Amino acid sequence: MATITRENIGLLNDKLTVTLTKEDYLSGFENSLKKYAKTANIPGFRKGMVPTGLVKKMYGQGVFSEEVLRKVEQEMNAYMTKEQIDIFAQPLPLENDANKLDMNNLSDYVFSFEIGLKPEFEVNLSKFEATRYVVTVTDAMIDDEIARLQTRFGKMTEPETVTTEDNVLNVTFTETDSKGNPVENGVSKDNSVLVKYFAEKFRKNLMDKKKDDVVLLQIKKAFEDKEAETILADLGLTKDDADKYFNMLITKVGLVEKAALDEELFKQIYPGNENIKTEADLRNEIKTEIEKYYAQSARNQVQDQIYHYLVDHVSMELPENFLKRWLQNGGEKPKTAEEAEAEYPSFSKQLKWTLISSKLSQDNKIEVLPEDIRNFAKMQLFSYMGNQLGALGDNQQWIDDYANRMMQDKKFVEDSYHRINAEKLFDALESQVKAKDESISADDFAKKLEHHHH
Repeated sequence: MATITRENIGLLNDKLTVTLTKEDYLSGFENSLKKYAKTANIPGFRKGMVPTGLVKKMYGQGVFSEEVLRKVEQEMNAYMTKEQIDIFAQPLPLENDANKLDMNNLSDYVFSFEIGLKPEFEVNLSKFEATRYVVTVTDAMIDDEIARLQTRFGKMTEPETVTTEDNVLNVTFTETDSKGNPVENGVSKDNSVLVKYFAEKFRKNLMDKKKDDVVLLQIKKAFEDKEAETILADLGLTKDDADKYFNMLITKVGLVEKAALDEELFKQIYPGNENIKTEADLRNEIKTEIEKYYAQSARNQVQDQIYHYLVDHVSMELPENFLKRWLQNGGEKPKTAEEAEAEYPSFSKQLKWTLISSKLSQDNKIEVLPEDIRNFAKMQLFSYMGNQLGALGDNQQWIDDYANRMMQDKKFVEDSYHRINAEKLFDALESQVKAKDESISADDFAKKLEHHHH
């Protein structure tokens, strides 16, 4: 009868040794040979009539090794289930008798494995207090949004000269030397740039320019860092090329004539909303939308605070040595010890969160049902269509068919499951923590978001 011994070899790190006697695997081996004989396709013999002895001679060693290893795995799984051992990943093989397996020399075989044990830990949110930021929506923010909408729904005109930073320039960048002579095999590419995207000091060089005028520039002087990076990327260059010279040929001067603030614009912005008759109505609606946007962002930020608090404050030990060896040998492609060492900090942080979220999901009875995933697929479809549900008409069958197709996509189902589970979990946790409101400007809130993404 098979025996299994367990030995501690480190922090949350045990060694399991499985010993098989020939009685454990012999009958299974003989049965496997008989099954093989029934299905083997060997010239000269009818299917199912191949002698077992011939099958054993031709395929026996492979069948034997497979049966012994199957039995080892079976015994291991039964033992861990009985002892309720909760492990990370899969057991890692240590010393074993795999190279000694011989169907002609039946004997006891010993296999050893290393396992990493999941830690026990407590999660307590009672001492945590979150800050819920309330962004102050100013008249200037509403003005900016109205100006953006007037531009979006405005009419493009083609003035003769550049007169304002709101002008749009269609240009061709051609790489040159410092004197404006084209460089052989240099970069040349069309682009479209708003005058306001140029560095403030440089903009005066563009005023009164017309179609077919050429401006010599260096990317690093003509644009601020962020815009320079965008332009360079579009030219297929890097920030190391920012000091290169270009002739910028203006091929077209454009200007968006902003839409008038009238009912025609209101209907374009909010089709179907009959309540917006005046500029004051428009401002109120925009203010409400901005407040909703920031309220959702603030809620996401509270959830982000919860995440960081849990990761930083839940005390948990991990079987570090085992996990590093698993990083080396447990994946499809083996890694060096140095690669595993470098990966371990981010891997262990992610693993810690996985353990915490799994425990909290269990404690809060978080459940993701097939219907949740199906509804998520439908909402994703509506999102793709820009919420233009009318385009689908009354074709509910088409929507259901789409959702059913997505339910057959294993990756979609898996990704959706994790996302829905996380949303449900954070909804539950948010309702359990204390939160104090704090007023904040939009700029300061944006800085908070930059520093707290996970």
